[in-house]
Amino acid sequence: MKIWFDLSNSPHINMFAALIRDLQREHQVVITCRPLANTVDLLKLHKLEHTVIGRHYGKAFWAKVSGYPVRCAELHRFLKPQGIDVAISQSSFHSPVVARWLGVPSIYMNDNEHAMGNMPAFVAANTIMVPEFLSPAKLKRQWAREHKLLPYPGVKEGIYLWELHDRLQRAGAAAPAPVKERKTVYIRPEPWTAQYYQGAGNFMDELILGLKDQVKVVLLPRGGQQAAHYRDARFAGIDLVETALDIADIAPDCDLFIGAGGTMTREMAVLGIPTISVYQDELLDVDRYLLGAEAFLHRPALTAGEALDYLQSMSRRPPNRELLHKGRQAYDLIKQRLLSLH
Repeated sequence: MKIWFDLSNSPHINMFAALIRDLQREHQVVITCRPLANTVDLLKLHKLEHTVIGRHYGKAFWAKVSGYPVRCAELHRFLKPQGIDVAISQSSFHSPVVARWLGVPSIYMNDNEHAMGNMPAFVAANTIMVPEFLSPAKLKRQWAREHKLLPYPGVKEGIYLWELHDRLQRAGAAAPAPVKERKTVYIRPEPWTAQYYQGAGNFMDELILGLKDQVKVVLLPRGGQQAAHYRDARFAGIDLVETALDIADIAPDCDLFIGAGGTMTREMAVLGIPTISVYQDELLDVDRYLLGAEAFLHRPALTAGEALDYLQSMSRRPPNRELLHKGRQAYDLIKQRLLSLH
Protein backbone atom coordinates (compact mmCIF):
# COMPACT_ATOMS: atom_id res chain seq x y z
CA MET A 1 0.00 0.00 0.00
CA LYS A 2 1.17 3.55 -0.74
CA ILE A 3 0.39 6.01 2.05
CA TRP A 4 0.56 9.79 1.72
CA PHE A 5 1.47 12.04 4.66
CA ASP A 6 1.18 15.81 4.22
CA LEU A 7 3.24 17.37 7.00
CA SER A 8 2.24 21.02 6.92
CA ASN A 9 3.86 22.27 10.13
CA SER A 10 6.89 21.40 12.26
CA PRO A 11 5.06 19.59 15.13
CA HIS A 12 3.77 17.01 12.67
CA ILE A 13 7.23 15.54 12.10
CA ASN A 14 7.60 14.40 15.70
CA MET A 15 3.98 13.30 15.71
CA PHE A 16 4.28 10.98 12.72
CA ALA A 17 7.98 10.03 12.56
CA ALA A 18 7.66 6.77 14.49
CA LEU A 19 4.47 5.79 12.62
CA ILE A 20 6.11 6.51 9.27
CA ARG A 21 9.10 4.31 10.09
CA ASP A 22 6.77 1.62 11.37
CA LEU A 23 4.71 1.67 8.17
CA GLN A 24 7.77 1.75 5.91
CA ARG A 25 8.59 -1.80 6.97
CA GLU A 26 5.72 -3.11 4.84
CA HIS A 27 4.37 -0.17 2.85
CA GLN A 28 5.48 2.73 0.66
CA VAL A 29 5.25 6.20 2.16
CA VAL A 30 5.09 9.51 0.27
CA ILE A 31 5.74 12.67 2.30
CA THR A 32 4.90 16.19 1.20
CA CYS A 33 5.42 19.34 3.25
CA ARG A 34 5.43 23.12 3.01
CA PRO A 35 8.20 25.49 4.13
CA LEU A 36 6.64 26.69 7.40
CA ALA A 37 8.55 27.21 10.69
CA ASN A 38 11.10 24.39 11.11
CA THR A 39 9.24 21.78 9.07
CA VAL A 40 11.81 21.18 6.35
CA ASP A 41 14.76 21.29 8.78
CA LEU A 42 13.10 18.73 11.06
CA LEU A 43 12.39 16.38 8.17
CA LYS A 44 16.07 16.55 7.25
CA LEU A 45 17.04 16.02 10.89
CA HIS A 46 14.89 12.88 11.02
CA LYS A 47 16.24 11.78 7.61
CA LEU A 48 12.74 11.45 6.16
CA GLU A 49 12.59 11.72 2.38
CA HIS A 50 10.12 14.43 1.39
CA THR A 51 8.98 16.82 -1.34
CA VAL A 52 8.27 20.49 -0.64
CA ILE A 53 5.02 21.56 -2.31
CA GLY A 54 3.79 25.15 -2.24
CA ARG A 55 4.54 27.84 0.30
CA HIS A 56 3.06 29.46 3.38
CA TYR A 57 0.90 32.47 2.58
CA GLY A 58 1.30 34.32 5.88
CA LYS A 59 -1.21 35.33 8.54
CA ALA A 60 -3.56 37.50 6.44
CA PHE A 61 -6.93 35.80 5.99
CA TRP A 62 -7.41 36.61 2.31
CA ALA A 63 -3.87 35.56 1.46
CA LYS A 64 -4.56 32.19 3.06
CA VAL A 65 -7.89 31.87 1.24
CA SER A 66 -6.38 32.68 -2.16
CA GLY A 67 -3.35 30.43 -1.58
CA TYR A 68 -5.42 27.44 -0.46
CA PRO A 69 -6.62 26.23 -3.89
CA VAL A 70 -3.18 26.93 -5.35
CA ARG A 71 -1.45 24.45 -3.04
CA CYS A 72 -4.30 21.95 -3.45
CA ALA A 73 -3.76 22.05 -7.20
CA GLU A 74 0.02 21.73 -6.80
CA LEU A 75 -0.40 18.70 -4.53
CA HIS A 76 -2.87 17.09 -6.93
CA ARG A 77 -0.51 17.57 -9.86
CA PHE A 78 2.37 15.99 -7.93
CA LEU A 79 0.41 13.08 -6.47
CA LYS A 80 -1.78 12.06 -9.42
CA PRO A 81 0.90 9.86 -11.03
CA GLN A 82 2.02 8.46 -7.66
CA GLY A 83 -0.76 5.90 -7.23
CA ILE A 84 -1.65 6.87 -3.67
CA ASP A 85 -3.93 4.45 -1.80
CA VAL A 86 -4.70 6.40 1.37
CA ALA A 87 -3.91 9.79 2.95
CA ILE A 88 -3.39 10.92 6.54
CA SER A 89 -2.55 14.29 8.04
CA GLN A 90 -2.71 16.42 11.17
CA SER A 91 -4.13 19.93 10.58
CA SER A 92 -3.35 19.85 6.86
CA PHE A 93 -6.43 21.52 5.44
CA HIS A 94 -5.26 20.55 1.95
CA SER A 95 -4.81 16.80 2.40
CA PRO A 96 -8.43 15.55 2.64
CA VAL A 97 -9.54 17.76 -0.25
CA VAL A 98 -6.72 16.56 -2.51
CA ALA A 99 -7.36 12.95 -1.46
CA ARG A 100 -11.01 13.37 -2.45
CA TRP A 101 -9.92 14.69 -5.87
CA LEU A 102 -7.64 11.67 -6.22
CA GLY A 103 -10.47 9.31 -5.25
CA VAL A 104 -8.66 7.86 -2.23
CA PRO A 105 -9.80 7.69 1.42
CA SER A 106 -8.27 9.99 4.00
CA ILE A 107 -7.86 10.46 7.74
CA TYR A 108 -7.84 14.03 8.99
CA MET A 109 -6.64 14.71 12.52
CA ASN A 110 -6.93 17.97 14.44
CA ASP A 111 -6.98 19.18 18.05
CA ASN A 112 -7.57 22.88 17.34
CA GLU A 113 -11.26 23.67 17.31
CA HIS A 114 -10.55 27.31 16.38
CA ALA A 115 -8.95 26.56 12.99
CA MET A 116 -11.23 27.69 10.16
CA GLY A 117 -9.50 25.33 7.73
CA ASN A 118 -11.18 22.45 9.54
CA MET A 119 -14.36 23.13 7.57
CA PRO A 120 -13.29 21.93 4.09
CA ALA A 121 -11.12 19.23 5.67
CA PHE A 122 -14.02 17.85 7.75
CA VAL A 123 -16.27 17.79 4.69
CA ALA A 124 -13.74 15.99 2.47
CA ALA A 125 -12.24 13.50 4.98
CA ASN A 126 -13.50 9.95 5.36
CA THR A 127 -12.42 9.73 8.99
CA ILE A 128 -11.97 12.59 11.45
CA MET A 129 -9.78 11.73 14.45
CA VAL A 130 -9.81 14.14 17.39
CA PRO A 131 -8.95 13.89 21.11
CA GLU A 132 -11.67 12.26 23.19
CA PHE A 133 -12.47 15.46 25.12
CA LEU A 134 -12.91 17.80 22.15
CA SER A 135 -16.35 19.43 22.13
CA PRO A 136 -18.71 17.64 19.70
CA ALA A 137 -20.78 20.83 19.46
CA LYS A 138 -17.78 22.84 18.27
CA LEU A 139 -16.91 20.15 15.73
CA LYS A 140 -20.47 20.11 14.43
CA ARG A 141 -20.36 23.88 13.90
CA GLN A 142 -17.35 23.29 11.65
CA TRP A 143 -19.31 20.80 9.50
CA ALA A 144 -17.96 17.59 11.06
CA ARG A 145 -20.52 14.80 10.60
CA GLU A 146 -20.94 12.46 13.53
CA HIS A 147 -20.52 9.24 11.54
CA LYS A 148 -17.01 10.33 10.50
CA LEU A 149 -15.76 11.07 14.01
CA LEU A 150 -13.37 8.66 15.67
CA PRO A 151 -12.15 10.08 19.01
CA TYR A 152 -8.78 8.85 20.26
CA PRO A 153 -7.64 8.53 23.88
CA GLY A 154 -5.71 11.37 25.54
CA VAL A 155 -3.92 14.20 23.77
CA LYS A 156 -2.17 14.34 20.39
CA GLU A 157 1.24 14.66 22.07
CA GLY A 158 0.83 11.28 23.76
CA ILE A 159 0.66 9.59 20.35
CA TYR A 160 4.43 9.93 19.99
CA LEU A 161 5.75 10.91 23.42
CA TRP A 162 5.32 7.38 24.76
CA GLU A 163 7.96 6.22 22.26
CA LEU A 164 10.19 9.24 22.93
CA HIS A 165 9.95 8.69 26.68
CA ASP A 166 11.15 5.12 26.26
CA ARG A 167 14.14 6.34 24.23
CA LEU A 168 14.98 9.10 26.73
CA GLN A 169 14.87 6.64 29.62
CA ARG A 170 17.31 4.33 27.86
CA ALA A 171 19.61 7.21 27.00
CA GLY A 172 19.45 8.61 30.53
CA ALA A 173 20.40 5.28 32.04
CA ALA A 174 23.40 5.08 29.74
CA ALA A 175 24.58 8.68 30.27
CA PRO A 176 23.74 10.55 33.51
CA ALA A 177 22.84 14.23 33.11
CA PRO A 178 25.85 16.60 33.35
CA VAL A 179 26.12 19.15 36.17
CA LYS A 180 25.15 22.65 34.95
CA GLU A 181 26.38 26.01 36.23
CA ARG A 182 23.04 27.71 35.57
CA LYS A 183 19.55 26.41 35.06
CA THR A 184 18.21 26.42 31.53
CA VAL A 185 14.94 28.04 30.47
CA TYR A 186 13.61 27.30 26.99
CA ILE A 187 11.22 29.85 25.50
CA ARG A 188 8.89 29.43 22.52
CA PRO A 189 7.31 32.74 21.38
CA GLU A 190 3.82 33.31 20.02
CA PRO A 191 2.66 31.89 16.64
CA TRP A 192 2.96 35.01 14.50
CA THR A 193 1.56 33.52 11.29
CA ALA A 194 -1.27 31.36 12.66
CA GLN A 195 -4.78 32.29 11.48
CA TYR A 196 -6.30 31.37 14.85
CA TYR A 197 -3.93 33.52 16.94
CA GLN A 198 -5.30 36.99 17.72
CA GLY A 199 -3.09 37.84 20.72
CA ALA A 200 -0.30 40.38 21.03
CA GLY A 201 3.04 40.16 19.23
CA ASN A 202 6.48 40.44 20.87
CA PHE A 203 4.81 40.53 24.29
CA MET A 204 7.52 38.27 25.78
CA ASP A 205 10.37 40.75 25.24
CA GLU A 206 10.44 42.12 28.79
CA LEU A 207 10.19 38.64 30.24
CA ILE A 208 13.15 37.47 28.16
CA LEU A 209 15.23 40.52 29.03
CA GLY A 210 14.51 39.97 32.72
CA LEU A 211 15.62 36.33 32.58
CA LYS A 212 18.68 36.37 30.34
CA ASP A 213 21.17 37.49 33.00
CA GLN A 214 19.81 35.14 35.68
CA VAL A 215 19.56 31.84 33.81
CA LYS A 216 20.58 30.36 30.50
CA VAL A 217 17.83 31.31 28.05
CA VAL A 218 17.38 29.24 24.90
CA LEU A 219 14.91 30.82 22.49
CA LEU A 220 13.14 28.74 19.86
CA PRO A 221 11.68 31.09 17.23
CA ARG A 222 8.89 30.10 14.85
CA GLY A 223 10.69 30.94 11.63
CA GLY A 224 13.14 33.43 10.16
CA GLN A 225 11.10 36.61 10.61
CA GLN A 226 10.67 35.99 14.32
CA ALA A 227 14.32 35.01 14.68
CA ALA A 228 15.33 38.34 13.12
CA HIS A 229 13.46 40.19 15.88
CA TYR A 230 15.51 38.41 18.56
CA ARG A 231 18.84 39.13 16.87
CA ASP A 232 18.53 42.70 18.12
CA ALA A 233 21.39 43.81 20.41
CA ARG A 234 18.97 44.03 23.35
CA PHE A 235 18.80 40.24 23.42
CA ALA A 236 22.55 39.66 23.49
CA GLY A 237 23.33 36.73 25.74
CA ILE A 238 20.42 34.49 24.83
CA ASP A 239 20.94 31.33 22.80
CA LEU A 240 18.91 31.82 19.63
CA VAL A 241 18.29 28.47 17.93
CA GLU A 242 17.66 29.10 14.23
CA THR A 243 17.95 25.51 13.08
CA ALA A 244 15.75 22.53 13.91
CA LEU A 245 16.13 21.20 17.43
CA ASP A 246 14.54 17.89 18.25
CA ILE A 247 12.47 17.44 21.38
CA ALA A 248 14.83 14.61 22.39
CA ASP A 249 17.58 17.24 22.66
CA ILE A 250 15.43 19.81 24.47
CA ALA A 251 13.72 17.68 27.11
CA PRO A 252 16.77 16.39 29.03
CA ASP A 253 18.32 19.88 29.19
CA CYS A 254 15.21 21.93 30.06
CA ASP A 255 14.64 23.06 33.67
CA LEU A 256 11.70 25.33 32.81
CA PHE A 257 9.74 25.73 29.59
CA ILE A 258 7.83 28.92 28.84
CA GLY A 259 5.66 28.81 25.75
CA ALA A 260 3.10 31.08 24.10
CA GLY A 261 0.86 28.12 23.41
CA GLY A 262 1.30 25.39 20.85
CA THR A 263 2.41 21.81 20.67
CA MET A 264 5.84 22.23 22.26
CA THR A 265 4.32 23.67 25.44
CA ARG A 266 2.07 20.64 25.75
CA GLU A 267 4.91 18.23 24.96
CA MET A 268 7.00 19.51 27.85
CA ALA A 269 4.02 19.44 30.21
CA VAL A 270 3.24 15.81 29.36
CA LEU A 271 6.91 14.88 29.91
CA GLY A 272 6.79 16.34 33.44
CA ILE A 273 9.03 19.35 32.79
CA PRO A 274 7.96 22.49 34.73
CA THR A 275 5.98 24.42 32.14
CA ILE A 276 4.27 27.81 32.02
CA SER A 277 1.98 28.85 29.17
CA VAL A 278 1.77 32.58 28.47
CA TYR A 279 -0.72 32.17 25.61
CA GLN A 280 -2.66 35.41 25.12
CA ASP A 281 -5.72 34.20 23.24
CA GLU A 282 -8.65 31.94 24.11
CA LEU A 283 -7.38 28.56 25.27
CA LEU A 284 -8.08 25.44 23.24
CA ASP A 285 -10.01 22.53 24.74
CA VAL A 286 -6.77 20.53 24.84
CA ASP A 287 -5.10 23.19 26.99
CA ARG A 288 -8.07 23.28 29.35
CA TYR A 289 -7.83 19.50 29.62
CA LEU A 290 -4.15 19.65 30.58
CA LEU A 291 -4.75 22.51 33.00
CA GLY A 292 -7.36 20.35 34.68
CA ALA A 293 -4.71 17.66 35.04
CA GLU A 294 -2.36 20.29 36.58
CA ALA A 295 0.19 19.56 33.86
CA PHE A 296 1.24 23.23 33.48
CA LEU A 297 0.52 26.77 34.64
CA HIS A 298 -1.23 29.43 32.57
CA ARG A 299 0.13 32.92 33.30
CA PRO A 300 -0.50 35.29 30.35
CA ALA A 301 1.09 38.23 32.22
CA LEU A 302 4.10 36.30 33.53
CA THR A 303 6.99 38.40 34.86
CA ALA A 304 10.65 37.40 35.07
CA GLY A 305 10.45 37.42 38.88
CA GLU A 306 7.47 35.05 38.89
CA ALA A 307 9.23 32.74 36.42
CA LEU A 308 12.38 32.63 38.55
CA ASP A 309 10.37 31.93 41.70
CA TYR A 310 8.58 29.08 39.94
CA LEU A 311 11.88 27.72 38.66
CA GLN A 312 13.28 27.63 42.20
CA SER A 313 10.19 26.02 43.72
CA MET A 314 9.50 23.37 41.08
CA SER A 315 11.42 20.33 40.02
CA ARG A 316 10.94 17.90 37.18
CA ARG A 317 8.11 15.47 37.78
CA PRO A 318 7.65 12.01 36.31
CA PRO A 319 5.94 12.08 32.92
CA ASN A 320 2.16 11.79 32.94
CA ARG A 321 1.92 8.04 32.65
CA GLU A 322 -1.82 8.04 32.03
CA LEU A 323 -1.40 10.29 28.99
CA LEU A 324 1.54 8.23 27.72
CA HIS A 325 -0.51 5.06 28.09
CA LYS A 326 -3.43 6.64 26.28
CA GLY A 327 -0.99 7.85 23.63
CA ARG A 328 0.12 4.30 22.93
CA GLN A 329 -3.52 3.25 22.60
CA ALA A 330 -4.14 6.17 20.23
CA TYR A 331 -1.10 5.22 18.14
CA ASP A 332 -2.43 1.69 17.68
CA LEU A 333 -5.92 3.00 16.87
CA ILE A 334 -4.58 5.38 14.19
CA LYS A 335 -2.47 2.69 12.55
CA GLN A 336 -5.34 0.19 12.61
CA ARG A 337 -7.77 2.68 11.08
CA LEU A 338 -5.29 3.78 8.44
CA LEU A 339 -4.60 0.24 7.24
CA SER A 340 -8.30 -0.62 7.24
CA LEU A 341 -9.17 2.15 4.75
CA HIS A 342 -7.58 0.36 1.78
